[in-house]
Amino acid sequence: MRKYCLLLLLCLNTVILFAQDIQYSQFYAAPMYLNPAFAGSAEMTRVGVNFRNQWPSLDRSFVAYSAYVDHFFENKNSGIGLIINGSQETLSNLQNHEIGLLYSYRLKLGENGYLHFGLQGSYGLRAAAFDEIILGTQLDIDRGVVLPSPSNGLIDDRQIDFFDLHSGILYYNDKIWFGLATHHLTQPNMSYLMNERDVLFRKYSAHGGVKFPLRPGFINDYFNNTLQDRTISFAFNYKRQGIFDQLDIGTELFFEPLVLGLWYRGLPSFNGLPNNDALIGVVGFSLDNGMDIGYSYDFTISSLGFRNSGGAHEVSMRYSFVDQLWNRGARKSPTFRY
Repeated sequence: MRKYCLLLLLCLNTVILFAQDIQYSQFYAAPMYLNPAFAGSAEMTRVGVNFRNQWPSLDRSFVAYSAYVDHFFENKNSGIGLIINGSQETLSNLQNHEIGLLYSYRLKLGENGYLHFGLQGSYGLRAAAFDEIILGTQLDIDRGVVLPSPSNGLIDDRQIDFFDLHSGILYYNDKIWFGLATHHLTQPNMSYLMNERDVLFRKYSAHGGVKFPLRPGFINDYFNNTLQDRTISFAFNYKRQGIFDQLDIGTELFFEPLVLGLWYRGLPSFNGLPNNDALIGVVGFSLDNGMDIGYSYDFTISSLGFRNSGGAHEVSMRYSFVDQLWNRGARKSPTFRY
């Protein structure tokens, strides 16, 4: 009896998780996924990838990736980008794939402030294998048995494709940044049941941060002393999708080239229910040649438990063409360290 109840909970959790978008702990290192207005915000060409393995200790884990490239056209005040997102859940082999084109337009505000307006159009594909999963409707709790698979009502095609739109706005200067984004403007239908509609809810997010310079130091490179950049940054990302909302908030310390960060994911609860998810530790490197690498680990503090879930591993890599021949004067956006 107990194992069937646990199985039912797992099925319900799977449905809940994939009614929402995949989240990245290093949201600042996945700029195009965070907000389409970030396309071109670095004012140079850059390419990047993100990878996340969530709950590796469970038999049913969640894996997600994102890859992107963007470029800024100075004479057009415009940025363009391409992003590819994917995720897989091993319980039903549920896979989500998306490819999107991004465009942003930049306005200059004041001496060193910029405002970006962004739009993304995407084509998505969702696929699942129902033969290996047990639905909640198959569980007879009273008798403790699993009923035969309910084939009636399931569409024959295990793949669903759809078009989607995302939009965003972003402001930044040398010290602060703030953005708003809305994903899934079209609210595409995700249901595998005939004559049923299960939309992918719109996701609303607000994100921002501030950077403070610290007293500079010197790095001994065996030939001379080089001035070392030192900063401390604070940032947040609040998102809401359907009935679910969450807040990521934390700080990062940059001692060139080393980056150390500590983040908290959760939200104060006003109904008495716990809403703590994870503490996140980050270590990374930001190199002068344009390469930025980060690794983070989620320490689960929710009722799921650290030993049960195994937390989450996440890796981000990005390369910015700081010496690109067609734009020698390009400067790195102050928004993110990596």
